Amino acid sequence: MRVAVSGGAGFLGSHLCRALLRRGDEVVCIDNLITGEEGNIVELVPDPHFAFVFHNVSEHVVVDGPLDAVMHLASPASVVDYLDMPIQTLKAGSLGTHNLLGLAKAKAAKFFLASTSEIYGDPLVHPQVESYWGNVNPVGPRGVYDEAKRFAEGITMAYHREHGLDVRIARIFNVYGERMRPNDGRVVSNFIVQALEGEPLTVYGDGSQTRSFCYVDDEIRGFLALLDSSYVGPVNIGNPDETTVVELAKVVIELTRSRSTIEYRSLPVDDPTQRQPDITLARTLLGWEPRISLRDGLARTIEWFRSRIAAS
Repeated sequence: MRVAVSGGAGFLGSHLCRALLRRGDEVVCIDNLITGEEGNIVELVPDPHFAFVFHNVSEHVVVDGPLDAVMHLASPASVVDYLDMPIQTLKAGSLGTHNLLGLAKAKAAKFFLASTSEIYGDPLVHPQVESYWGNVNPVGPRGVYDEAKRFAEGITMAYHREHGLDVRIARIFNVYGERMRPNDGRVVSNFIVQALEGEPLTVYGDGSQTRSFCYVDDEIRGFLALLDSSYVGPVNIGNPDETTVVELAKVVIELTRSRSTIEYRSLPVDDPTQRQPDITLARTLLGWEPRISLRDGLARTIEWFRSRIAAS
C-alpha cells in the first residue's frame, strides 16, 4: 500500500513508519515537527519508498499520487505538550482530522484515526469498554486534548455514515518505548530520566492512581492489525495489565539500579484515578493482544534512554 502518516516524525508515528516500510508499504510522512523530531526518521529518508513532507495538517493537505490509507497521528499527546499548546492541540483534532478525512475521501483511501483512552476521562466504568461514553470535564485544562479526540472520533464516524468512507479508530492507552522525548512529561520517560540522573522520581498524589502501559512494538502491531481489518468503530489497543504509578516508580528504580528516592507532589487537576482497557474486541476481532511484559519493555526503554543520555 501507499500510506500517508500524519505525525510520522513523532514517537508513535516514527515507529509506525518503520513498521509499514518493513512490510513493504510506501510511506508519506507528514509532520510540522512541533513535537516530532527529524532525528526519529533520519535513517528513513534515503529509502526510496519513504517521503517526508513538512506540513501542518491543520491547514489544507495535498499529497500527490494515489493513497491506499491515511493514518492520522498528528497531535501533541503528552500532558506537558497539550497544556503548553492548547490551541494547536484542538486544531490538530478538529481541523487536522477534517483535512485528512478530506484527503482520504479524495483518494478513496482508508482512514485510520489514532484516538486515545483520554476520551474516557476519569472513568466511572472499569475496565473501560468501547461502548462507554466517558466522564470528561470539557472545560478543564486537560479538556483540550480529550475533547479534540472526542470530536475527531465524531467527525470520523460522520464521514463514514455520510460519505461511506472506510474508517478505523484506535483508542491508545499509555504507550511507551524508544524515541520518547526525555522532556515530554509522560510518566515513563519522566521516571526513567530521573532515575538515570539520580534525581527523585516525582509521583503526583499518593501514587495509587493506575495506568496500563503498552510497549510501542505491541501498539504498532495492534495498529496494523486494525488497519488491515474490516472493523469500523473504536477499538481499545492497550495493555490490560494495570499498574499503580508508585509501583511503576519502584520498578524503574530497580531496573536502573538507581539510588533515587520517590518524591510526592500535589495531584494535577482532572488526573484520572484509573485507566485499564478491556481488549475483548481486539482479541476477538483482530487476534491481537500485547506480548511484551512491563518489565521487559521498561528494560528496553531504559537502555535506549541510557545510550541517548550518554551520547548527549
